Amino acid sequence: MTIRAVVRGVGHYLPERIIPNSWFESRIDTSDEWIRTRSGIERRHFAAEGETTSQMATAAARAALADAGMKPDDIDTVIVATTTPDLTFPSTATMVQAALGMTGGFAFDVQAVCAGFVYALTNANALIVSGQASRVLVIGAETFSRILDMEDRATCVLFGDGAGALVLEAAEGAGTSADRGILASDLNSDGTMRDMLYVDGGVSSTGTAGVVKMQGNALFRQAVEKLAQTADAALKKAGLGHDDLDWIVPHQANIRIIAGTAKKLGVPMDKVVVTVQDHGNTSAASIPLALSVGKQRGQIREGDLIVTEAIGGGLAWGAVVLRW
Repeated sequence: MTIRAVVRGVGHYLPERIIPNSWFESRIDTSDEWIRTRSGIERRHFAAEGETTSQMATAAARAALADAGMKPDDIDTVIVATTTPDLTFPSTATMVQAALGMTGGFAFDVQAVCAGFVYALTNANALIVSGQASRVLVIGAETFSRILDMEDRATCVLFGDGAGALVLEAAEGAGTSADRGILASDLNSDGTMRDMLYVDGGVSSTGTAGVVKMQGNALFRQAVEKLAQTADAALKKAGLGHDDLDWIVPHQANIRIIAGTAKKLGVPMDKVVVTVQDHGNTSAASIPLALSVGKQRGQIREGDLIVTEAIGGGLAWGAVVLRW
């Protein structure tokens, strides 16, 4: 028998404040049509004043635990993927652990920006397969609105805030691609392309949080190619192909990147879960948000084969193949 990390629950949280594209029209030289045409985004959510990444992560975690029918003390490990932590330290994950009232286990953060949730899932899978954890709460949460230059129309219209979470549990499988759970993953990074997407601040450099800087056209070209490649690599490791897929659940950065990747993979758009129009790019939160919304919509069902892929600052990119 083979130990698999199986999804038992999923949930998400979005701040109450909805920011339509029209909100930007009186602030910068842009329009609803310009934003929709270039990104597919129609609206996004911004955190309320005083609302933090850990608070949103905790709300998503509670929703996922409820969906799994579990209590906080059923969880061994909390992993939070975020690039917008409440504090430099301690980790956001330990704050979530405390807020949930967990009395044991361990918690840590993963930082791979928009690819963070894929990296976190891969870490959670390794902990479960190695026997170091039985149930892992994996969360992606971001307050990207706090690191946006609201005068830079190339970036400020693209991002939003939110959180999503999965509960993974160890379960026995037959060791075949028909098993439920995480079947394969593929992780990559290339630090020489840092300047395509970065934040111009940090603890040891400026002592400030900084704001997002992006080379949009260069990043777009890298994204479609690398996302298709990493999805292919993960599927190959699982012994599966494009025709086996029920769903692509991609990082929700830009509808043109999503469509371009699906085309390269030969997968029709009716097999792609798309939420970018409602959430914008929520970085590490976008994949778990899309998984949760996809389940709510009735798109994702038990037994479905899913590939989820993401690329973010670093550059860092990767994919996970799982059977729901």
